Amino acid sequence: MAQRSGHDFKFGIEEEFFLASARSRGAPRSSIQGFHDAAKRLGSVERELLENEVEICSKPTASVDEARAALGDLRAKLQTTARAHGLKLFAAGTHPTAVWSVQKETDKPRYRGMMDDLQITGRRSVVAGMHVHVEVPRPEGRIDIMRRIYPFLPLLLALSTSSPFYDRRRTGLHGYRLRAYAELPRTGLPELFDDDADYARYVRVMTAAGAVPDPTYFWWHIRPSIRYPTLELRVADSCTRLDDSLTIAQLYRCLVRLLDRRPDIHAGLTGASRGFVMENLWRAERDGTGASLIDETAGRAVPIADALDALLDLIAEDAAALGCTAQVAHAAVIARNGSSAAGQLDAYTAALDGGADQGAALKAVVDWLARETAPMG
Repeated sequence: MAQRSGHDFKFGIEEEFFLASARSRGAPRSSIQGFHDAAKRLGSVERELLENEVEICSKPTASVDEARAALGDLRAKLQTTARAHGLKLFAAGTHPTAVWSVQKETDKPRYRGMMDDLQITGRRSVVAGMHVHVEVPRPEGRIDIMRRIYPFLPLLLALSTSSPFYDRRRTGLHGYRLRAYAELPRTGLPELFDDDADYARYVRVMTAAGAVPDPTYFWWHIRPSIRYPTLELRVADSCTRLDDSLTIAQLYRCLVRLLDRRPDIHAGLTGASRGFVMENLWRAERDGTGASLIDETAGRAVPIADALDALLDLIAEDAAALGCTAQVAHAAVIARNGSSAAGQLDAYTAALDGGADQGAALKAVVDWLARETAPMG
């Protein structure tokens, strides 16, 4: 398939953040409605399922610099607003000091309905992600691109991992978020839909049967948007550092362009192929950038650095065309130095080595996250 002349694969980024008390570093126990009222006035800021979360988003653009400026400005303003209300704001896949059983849901009809449906699994979902929308030239081709991108998702997850703690415990994983999220229905890796018609039939039956009101209740790692002509990436943890957010967004954007112009790539995925992806997702969750991922073609596992080198070679033409070569190159820095999860674990270990108990060490992690979340962190 020839590349469509003039299509710039516009993208938009949604970032979810947690809040903590500046005094206790725990999730806020008292009402923080004043913060949310002030945050709403900033524009492009939305409430999330839980009261101690907030989301920002960038408008559709083809410019990485424009997205950086918009998200950096919102991060800075949100942190200033949080400080004014005695709070710390940070980006991570899970909240290190929050206790799930005492979290409060946001009082909105959609969220009340979700909690009524999900029960304990919804209340345990103290997680935050980064979502990336990329515009696809032919919206009817999104299902084909979606299924062929599956093998790349574990690498994107590994680079984004930022959830080594949950419910005030070290989990032993770098990316626990998707383990917690998997308690919810209609999450994880989508099925290998045959084509757009097969997906449309799935939507039709699920809605007619009353399983879901609409496809926004499919909380998969990747899904077609019903509001925009985009394919939405949802596998990534919320990235602590803005540079990491932009890098993963541009890697994904390049992959969408690559698969649009190269219909031969991953055209013959099977049930076994999906199984390899599932195993690689687990490896990314467990070990982050230290993982080795199964290469189906080679029949062996390869380190993240090798998998990334192969990916960067594959998308070099796309990165140049989209003007994001520098951003995708930063992925090598993440692979070498570790994702946010590695930084959190370093802060935690350093605090313990300095004589802190577990509670104080978790507070040190929150402080590290708040510093690194700053636009220049």
